[in-house]
Amino acid sequence: MHKILLYAYGNPGRQDDGLGNSFIDIMAEWIKEQEINHVFTDSNYQLNIEDAEVISNYDEVYFVDASLENIDSFIITEVSPSDAKIEFSMHAVSSAYILDLCNKIYHKTPKTFLIHIKGYEWDFQEGITYKALSNLERTVAFMKEKIIAELN
Repeated sequence: MHKILLYAYGNPGRQDDGLGNSFIDIMAEWIKEQEINHVFTDSNYQLNIEDAEVISNYDEVYFVDASLENIDSFIITEVSPSDAKIEFSMHAVSSAYILDLCNKIYHKTPKTFLIHIKGYEWDFQEGITYKALSNLERTVAFMKEKIIAELN
């Protein structure tokens, strides 16, 4: 079975910006309970250029982040290395940039997606808003179903 990485980034100290991190906490516990051996999790405050090496070890990668976009509860978009843009600051690199680096350095291009979870508040305080928690629950349910379907 191919190896899958769920990798979230965000700041739990900025309300809904912690959606991805909460997604990973829930999924990691569920993966452990279900004894699923091919799905792995990781999270950080932001993507870093070193993550190109991390994703090179997987066949499929799902980056997970809170989103300000005008979406319903969540969307999943495919990431392409051709979408990589020149970065002016290494404080915030995009998932496409990481995938492009992975391709250039390690000659690997895992199938990569970005899960955008709709957030609403970004103030400096801990705790995800009620509306965003609902979006998180929908996202988790979708990914659990997807992983179970792949097992069958």
